[in-house]
Amino acid sequence: MSIDDPTSIWVVANKLRQLTPPTYVPSDLVETPVPHLNPPTLRKEAADAMVAMFAAGKVEGAGGMQLQSAYRSYSVQVKVYNGYVASAGKAGADSQSARPGFSEHQTGLAADISSLPLTCALQACFGQTPQGMWLAANAYRFGFLLRYPADKTPVTGYIYEPWHFRYIGIPLATEMHTTGVTTLEEFFGLPAAPDYAP
Repeated sequence: MSIDDPTSIWVVANKLRQLTPPTYVPSDLVETPVPHLNPPTLRKEAADAMVAMFAAGKVEGAGGMQLQSAYRSYSVQVKVYNGYVASAGKAGADSQSARPGFSEHQTGLAADISSLPLTCALQACFGQTPQGMWLAANAYRFGFLLRYPADKTPVTGYIYEPWHFRYIGIPLATEMHTTGVTTLEEFFGLPAAPDYAP
């Protein structure tokens, strides 16, 4: 498995690691049959895992969940990022939104998850909802990683995002859970990526 090839489920995209090519589009995108607010498009393997995870969460008492945001193309990320720049300035945007070509959402492996009914969507308080707490404890069982933990902003470059989960496959997710390593940067021995290269 490669951490450089954008088609690999282990690919690492961060502020120092742009996707190659920057306009990469996954070839196996599908619609994920779960409740959603925006187009529920993910790569097939991630979509199947998401369906299983949402079903398990409901059965295990976490309550309903929905896909808030899934795959975003390069051109959509341009609009999202520019929206953050307009409202929060460049530094504010960089703390919470990836620049186009650097976003995990563009891999088709990342998803922003919110609760049903909607509570604390895209806010730190989502981590304290039944859904957020269940996901933090159980997402690894389905191959997902809480990508931006509260104490790892200096490593990941992003604020705590308890709603942002990245599909990496069950073997890697389980190994990271077992060893207690919480970021892909640390697991793969990559440099911290708090900021974009000048």
